[in-house]
Amino acid sequence: MPVTLFHRSRGSAPHGRQPPRQPRRPTPSIRAGRQRGHRLSSWLSRNRRLAIALLLCLAAGITVHQLTPPPADTVTALAAARDLPAGTALAAADLVATPIPERLLTAGSLAESTQATGKQLAAPLRKGQLLADSQLLGPGLLAGTPPGSAAVPLRMADPSSIQLLSPGQLINVVLTGSNNYDQQSPPEVLASAIPVLWTSGHGGKTGEWLGTGETEGLIVVAASPEQSARLAGASTHGKLFFVLVGP
Repeated sequence: MPVTLFHRSRGSAPHGRQPPRQPRRPTPSIRAGRQRGHRLSSWLSRNRRLAIALLLCLAAGITVHQLTPPPADTVTALAAARDLPAGTALAAADLVATPIPERLLTAGSLAESTQATGKQLAAPLRKGQLLADSQLLGPGLLAGTPPGSAAVPLRMADPSSIQLLSPGQLINVVLTGSNNYDQQSPPEVLASAIPVLWTSGHGGKTGEWLGTGETEGLIVVAASPEQSARLAGASTHGKLFFVLVGP
């Protein structure tokens, strides 16, 4: 029987067996990544407390950010740029536009300086206090009064007594006079517990209601229709005085 001889070249693998694979060398990018990871591990090992502190600060920042409410919508309102006494005739420099949350805006608040410039304060304002029409001499002072209320100017018999009054105080208005026979008539209370809206005793000047520059002894009060009828022209029938009363 003929014999078949097989020959294999040098270095070839036996039949059915794969030559051993040579180990792969890491690419430069892989080596760089391993080096960075090694340096990071070394740094964390040396600075473990600092790493923990940084992680805690990050966690606290995330928590605060999540718990902080979103900023509210703001609107612009006028506020006093300094302490302003009652009776001040407002100038643009007396007021400053201030952004406030919309929910704090009240009815009658003023936003433009042109709405207040030249008008007179009926009550003092503290620096930063918001300005409303109810604090200006004019129809706004009657805000919140019963329907039909009127602002009535009165001239007191004793002008120096006006220094005792401030807007918001309650007074009784008393009329004293004489009859046609020059006999003194008993004092008559024309109005009880009515609020003072404005007074000339604290630097007050003529405002929207007063067409005269003679303000000495003048006050403005809020009165009901019945009280207004008794107070109108009362000073022509005698002398007017006031009595301070409590709320």
